[in-house]
Amino acid sequence: MNFQCTNTLVAIATLNIETLVFFYTNFLKKEPTNLIPNVYAEFQLPGMKVGFFKPDPTHLVEFESSTKSKMSLCLEVNNLESAIAHLTALGYPPPGKILMTSHGREIYAYDPDNNRIILHQSSV
Repeated sequence: MNFQCTNTLVAIATLNIETLVFFYTNFLKKEPTNLIPNVYAEFQLPGMKVGFFKPDPTHLVEFESSTKSKMSLCLEVNNLESAIAHLTALGYPPPGKILMTSHGREIYAYDPDNNRIILHQSSV
């Protein structure tokens, strides 16, 4: 049997679903494309979907005992300073400085659940 991946979705568990939906609606300046209040929200971004879900009560142990995630939501932006100012206005200023990398400039930020967001502006 052959199969093909037909889409890409990153799903992030949260016990604070409404807080994250509010944050990402304001940060991304768009409404979720799929919303089940207090259960699931999905945002269509260029090249992929990002979903936030409230875990089923039978799976809470898996998420309550999690340590900081090693995964980051990487978002390429056309104006890093503007993205930083927008996050700051929302009350979530990036704690560090802009990093110069081989592929451009980036900064780490964090959403209300402390998930890492890497904002990246390409040097090309």
